[in-house]
Amino acid sequence: MPRIKGSHNAMKTGMLAAEQAFKALAAGRASDELVEYQAAFEKSWVAKELKVVRNAKPLLGKLGTFLGGAVGMFDMWCTHLTGGFSFFGTMKHDKTDAASTGLAKDYTPIVYPKPDGVISFDKLSSVFLSATNHEEDQPAHLTLKDPSIPISVNLPKYGEPARLYCPAGVYEVLYNEQGTDPRFQINAQNCVHCKTCDIKDPSQNIVWTTPEGGGGPNYPNM
Repeated sequence: MPRIKGSHNAMKTGMLAAEQAFKALAAGRASDELVEYQAAFEKSWVAKELKVVRNAKPLLGKLGTFLGGAVGMFDMWCTHLTGGFSFFGTMKHDKTDAASTGLAKDYTPIVYPKPDGVISFDKLSSVFLSATNHEEDQPAHLTLKDPSIPISVNLPKYGEPARLYCPAGVYEVLYNEQGTDPRFQINAQNCVHCKTCDIKDPSQNIVWTTPEGGGGPNYPNM
């Protein structure tokens, strides 16, 4: 979490993956799993950097914002000085993000003000700025294990959180003119590949796969 501005890590791990893929192809192992990638990652500075901060988020979850933040800073400082040793070892979360989703009946829906176009903006305007593009005729990179679950399970039980946590408006629950007969719609063209849906879906029903041709956000102004 303290390394959230991880563009450098993303680029380096992509380079490591490309190097291992090139070696596999050169050796005629096009269909093999890139088992060498894990070893290459563990030897890289990315692994060293992330090891220092590995307990930051679990400590926040277990001890709260203030105490967890203070203890987390102490742990990162000690881990940095000791070259990776932590008094806490490697902590784990009690449960997954998906399993942490609360029930809709226990919460009051938040009514957010409409975007003013100055400080706050609507999702689709932000998607436009990301220069996201996917070829329309490519295989779907967002699929459902069971198409019935969003409406039959997630909507009544969790309020179908995919329509809320997706930052790009990929998932929608649409109704007819009478406000009945809900249906689940996936706007895969908008996807910015944050993978939140793959991780957070409480039914673990959404599957994200790498899109054909590497399509997706371009972020020309980063």
